[in-house]
Amino acid sequence: MTVLAEGRSLTMRFGLLTAVDSVDLSVNSGEVVGLLGANGAGKTTLIRLLLGLLRPSSGEALLFGALPSMSTRRRVGYLPQTLGLYDDMTVQENWTFTAAAFGSARDCMPAGISGSKNELVGTLPLGLQRRVAFAVAFSHKPDLLVLDEPTSGVGPLNRARLWQDIRESAEHGAGVLVTTHNMEEAEQCDRLVVMVGGRVAAEGTVAEVIGSRTVVQVTCDDWRRAFAVLDAEGLVVQAQGDVLRVPGSPQQVEALLARHDLRGEVATVPANLEEAFVSVVSGDSRR
Repeated sequence: MTVLAEGRSLTMRFGLLTAVDSVDLSVNSGEVVGLLGANGAGKTTLIRLLLGLLRPSSGEALLFGALPSMSTRRRVGYLPQTLGLYDDMTVQENWTFTAAAFGSARDCMPAGISGSKNELVGTLPLGLQRRVAFAVAFSHKPDLLVLDEPTSGVGPLNRARLWQDIRESAEHGAGVLVTTHNMEEAEQCDRLVVMVGGRVAAEGTVAEVIGSRTVVQVTCDDWRRAFAVLDAEGLVVQAQGDVLRVPGSPQQVEALLARHDLRGEVATVPANLEEAFVSVVSGDSRR
């Protein structure tokens, strides 16, 4: 695999705020890297540093082995949270402008957006705007895709189609860096990087990020009241059908339930990715 994008000890300060703090990150050809983190964790700032849209306070960003430049950025397909489209231009005009900007041949517009080619982008529903932005980002067949929350506001079917395109791009050799808050999407990534407070708090495959983390599984006839009790104690409770999953020790959970005359089966089970993510961003460094 070839390293397409790399950050070396990247740091970005805005006055007294350190938005990105000594981050090392790489994206290789043929892989999908998921960048996870709560709002304000530094994900978008890191992306802008990697693309050369911000100059780092310290550290170095490389695109295709060189400092970011117009020539290296022409090999990148970038979908920002703001979509990067011109609202007062039609879909066709945005498509044509992007082809000219990247110096690429104008391929046929995808069928999913061609029916709206004469409409102003600003008048389209958000979901359709995202489909246009995604198609535009792919239009010049980039070697590296950088996608910041690409499926936000997109329905399940179109989300599945977008991820199919992402996987196909990686299978054809492109590298992909994608941010998402959706753990089902994150599970489709080859490698994950979890940011907390501007730093990398965990990284690796899904299995490596989950590590040895566990949760307590509760099976209780009156699961609704059990949920209310555990939630009132400040525990993060997930309900999967009539089974509850909660962080903590079995002894702690049993004691809380018993205090409210609730009985049930309590067992320790492996955590899933969402539970591991909550654990990481909450400051639990266990693997």
